[in-house]
Amino acid sequence: MLSNAQTLTGSARNKALAALALGALGVVYGDIGTSPLYAVQVTFGEQGIPVSPENVLGVLSLIFWSLVLVVSLKYVVFIMRADNKGEGGIMALMALAQRGTRDNVRLRRVIVVLGLFGASLFYGDGVITPAVSILSAVEGVKVAAPALDSFIVPITLVIVIALFAVQKRGTATVGAMFGPIMMLWFAALAALGAWQIVQQPQVLYALNPWHAVVFFRDNGAHAFLALGGVVLCLTGAEALYADMGHFGKEPIRIAWFGYVSPALVLNYFGQGALLMHQPDAVSNPFFLMAPQSLLYPMIALATVAAIIASQAVITGAFSMTREAIQLGFAPRMAVKHTSKETQGQIFLPWVNSILMVLILGAVLGFRSSANLAAAYGIAVTGTMAVSTCLACVVARRIWGWNRVLVAVLGLLFLTVDIAYFSANAIKIEHGGWFPLVLGLCSFLIMSTWRKGRELVLRELRQGGIALEPFVESVVAHPPLRVPGTAVFLTANISAVPNAMLHNLKHNKVLHERNILMTVETLDVPTAEYGERTEITALGHEFYRVVLRYGFAEDPDIPVSMQNCEAKGLGFDMMDTTFFLSRENVVASAGARGMPVWRDKLFAFLTRNASPATAFFRIPGNRMIELGTQVEI
Repeated sequence: MLSNAQTLTGSARNKALAALALGALGVVYGDIGTSPLYAVQVTFGEQGIPVSPENVLGVLSLIFWSLVLVVSLKYVVFIMRADNKGEGGIMALMALAQRGTRDNVRLRRVIVVLGLFGASLFYGDGVITPAVSILSAVEGVKVAAPALDSFIVPITLVIVIALFAVQKRGTATVGAMFGPIMMLWFAALAALGAWQIVQQPQVLYALNPWHAVVFFRDNGAHAFLALGGVVLCLTGAEALYADMGHFGKEPIRIAWFGYVSPALVLNYFGQGALLMHQPDAVSNPFFLMAPQSLLYPMIALATVAAIIASQAVITGAFSMTREAIQLGFAPRMAVKHTSKETQGQIFLPWVNSILMVLILGAVLGFRSSANLAAAYGIAVTGTMAVSTCLACVVARRIWGWNRVLVAVLGLLFLTVDIAYFSANAIKIEHGGWFPLVLGLCSFLIMSTWRKGRELVLRELRQGGIALEPFVESVVAHPPLRVPGTAVFLTANISAVPNAMLHNLKHNKVLHERNILMTVETLDVPTAEYGERTEITALGHEFYRVVLRYGFAEDPDIPVSMQNCEAKGLGFDMMDTTFFLSRENVVASAGARGMPVWRDKLFAFLTRNASPATAFFRIPGNRMIELGTQVEI
């Protein structure tokens, strides 16, 4: 028999899991939870699939087994095992895969390209998701009052603007409401679907995968095109993995298998049951399931659920951008924390503005959820395929799984991913080009920044002076030493910082104590305490200090310097001056590097990057910035 203490401990743990599972409902499942608004409608209405009992059973079978294979098996069971110290998402997965391929430079490069491609498509998804979710929810007004059709787009625009206007206030207060609202939303999905299934129970035959086979046999190429609509039931699956760091694996799995998955299946089958006895309901099967008296409350609930789904994607874009900055794939940007209690709640003004403008443009350009749905699948399926490839690398290189097992799993999941991607690729000219263009622009920016920083560091190393001989020469021919500590930020730990050379050349002095400081970003979310600082005494009051942060952390140099005191190197901030060399990048056709237009793009990004003082939390009144011209 369990003791009272053990019983209390188990009870407390169960309550904590329940609270986390409820939170996961509000944050993780918002996107996939709003897919019933448009997935069935697009599959039949836009793909030209006739509404017949056999076709309804075939589509429902595809939806059910897609949820089982892709969401349950691939993401919840397989990919969520690939946690990078508890963190998930495409950037965390890329960093984890790189860790397992340190002995293979070529494979590491392939992994970086795949990771950047997947992250770029995620930004495309971040634009499409709010637009299609909010539009599809507001379109319920057309079912209740067809005369209001012309107001759908303006209402959507107002909601989008309001959503982005409150981002700077943070999601702490609103976030507490997300879980209960989404619990009500999924309960409504299940209730509406169950009511229709009771009236048409034969729809449950779709649980048999043979109906999917028959669907392909009878419809041929049209069935393949229908996959472009079926895949919409999977939108948001990536969020299960991306938000793992906020809630943990177990609460997300509990919420999926215990609540979300049954509710989604019931609703999809309920829409199918409605179409079996009322084929003309294909115009909007979700809202036509609802009784007339509940139509307006369902429209309001669907709109709130769509806003929550949009919020989850926007927050994900903020988090992924910060990770990209830390990993060296994006220029420094202002990162504002909106909560004193929760570190992950951040706000990036620049990303917020760009997303809002792009989403407004998508709503005005496509004007309906059906048109946007054609653009939706490309980004989702592309990211899914990238995640499969990276997860297989982790399974083989990190977990040490059998080569045959990894190959079988990879082939199974990639076959599904590629089938869905191919079905959506056919629709590129009808809107699929939109997320591809967004992804291409994001990929171009991230890859250009990464390559440009490598070229700048190469030029600085080539023109740099070796550090140790310099220290000896200073001792042999000492310049004037002034009181205080000088901290020189440098990316090259083996060479003399340009800022130090400029200070010595123009001011003819050196400080009594000189610190050469380098900031490194690790391939883990948070750095361990023991590896955060590394101090090397070079002699004659010269020190090399390496500060290490995880890719999910915000660099705070003054705080890290306080921790150096435990290792014997204390700092008086009032007696410390920071020197930073700011590179003025000049594009040159004669230099060996990128094409001139990419050099100019990198120079533009460099000029508009956030100042180091703000990014590293360095007091502005304690810093001197010296310019250096670098030609690439």
